[in-house]
Amino acid sequence: MTSKGTVAVLCAGGPAPGINTVVGALSKSFLNDGWRVLGINYGFKTIFTDKPDSVEMDHLLTDRIFTVGGSFLKMSRHKPKDAEFKADFFVKNDVRLLVTVGGDDTASTANRLTKWLVEQKVQVRNIHVPKTIDNDLPLPGRLPTFGYRSAQNEGTRIAMTVYEDARTSGNWFVVSMMGREAGHLAWGIGNACQYPIIIIPEMFTKVEVTFDRMIRMMVGAIVKRKLLGMNYGAIAVSEGVFHFMSDDEIKSCGVQLTFDDHGHPELGNVSKAHIFNALLGAKLKELGISVKSRPVEIGYEIRCNTPIAFDLEYCTALGVGVKRLFEQGATGCIVVVGEDGAVRPLYLKDIAGADGKVKTRMVDITTDDFRMLFDAMHSLKPADHAAAKKYLPDPEKYDLTKILGW
Repeated sequence: MTSKGTVAVLCAGGPAPGINTVVGALSKSFLNDGWRVLGINYGFKTIFTDKPDSVEMDHLLTDRIFTVGGSFLKMSRHKPKDAEFKADFFVKNDVRLLVTVGGDDTASTANRLTKWLVEQKVQVRNIHVPKTIDNDLPLPGRLPTFGYRSAQNEGTRIAMTVYEDARTSGNWFVVSMMGREAGHLAWGIGNACQYPIIIIPEMFTKVEVTFDRMIRMMVGAIVKRKLLGMNYGAIAVSEGVFHFMSDDEIKSCGVQLTFDDHGHPELGNVSKAHIFNALLGAKLKELGISVKSRPVEIGYEIRCNTPIAFDLEYCTALGVGVKRLFEQGATGCIVVVGEDGAVRPLYLKDIAGADGKVKTRMVDITTDDFRMLFDAMHSLKPADHAAAKKYLPDPEKYDLTKILGW
């Protein structure tokens, strides 16, 4: 059977549950229609070299990887400059469509590449599948990015076990949760487990994000629980708070840090949970409050787990949706499968800012459900101040809404 041409697919950035499902679904759709499908390893890292690392996708392979976590196609975060672009791979393999699976950086790179190829008179279209466990791409409404629900589910399983340990041992745990900038995972996991206090960067609308404010929020929750007769608990903190802190503030944490070539702290080399736990322990000792706390990090553990049913179905629709958009002539767009089941293109120009970068979707703190869940947290309120004086010389300083300036 003569091939209609080739569809190339690559995955870039960090892993997310459902990548293999997307790749498997789109591969099967194109293979069934007489297309050749090439998977590209290591994202954009080797595609412009003399020896691109690619693999032939067939029905047996797509069937085998369909429900598996992680990514069969190896990933990288390599961001090529325009000067690196070469058309050889696309011309040699008669590539008509480049499918990219990744976040906003991957989408932007693919958009630059396909425009360059057109200038070189090589007609290659591009359709992007939005992937991130952070749920921070601005899809319509509250439509999640694929992988988020599975990551939240696995994170919830871990966080529930941690909470049960707190209840069993009579301790507290400080749980740092992944999220490059937005607090979706910490908020989603923390509320699923009914954690007494959840700290996300979106809360800091009126004051700066500082260690002092966050530690006082934690202490306030611990004292509130003591007033309720509960001498245990867990605190969820989004690592996204570091994105909004100054370098000087981060350096003040007292932990030995390494720094990049620009002098910025390299936070990937340290445990954020350890930083918070050490600062919390010091504050509790200063106040004479006898509480043991332990640090827990939830991050890499939730990126490669088996996708749950939601993502298996969602990712299948996204993969097949790529074929639908391609048949409609779409290019330079993100594939979206709405809550109504309709497949639509979302063009990068419609979600990018003036600088051309895709806007980050933060947790919307103006919604009813956010406010209800926020109010339900175990935090010190004015009615608690008198009783809290048993533990705190100035309870008002540990009142959550006052700390946030709300």
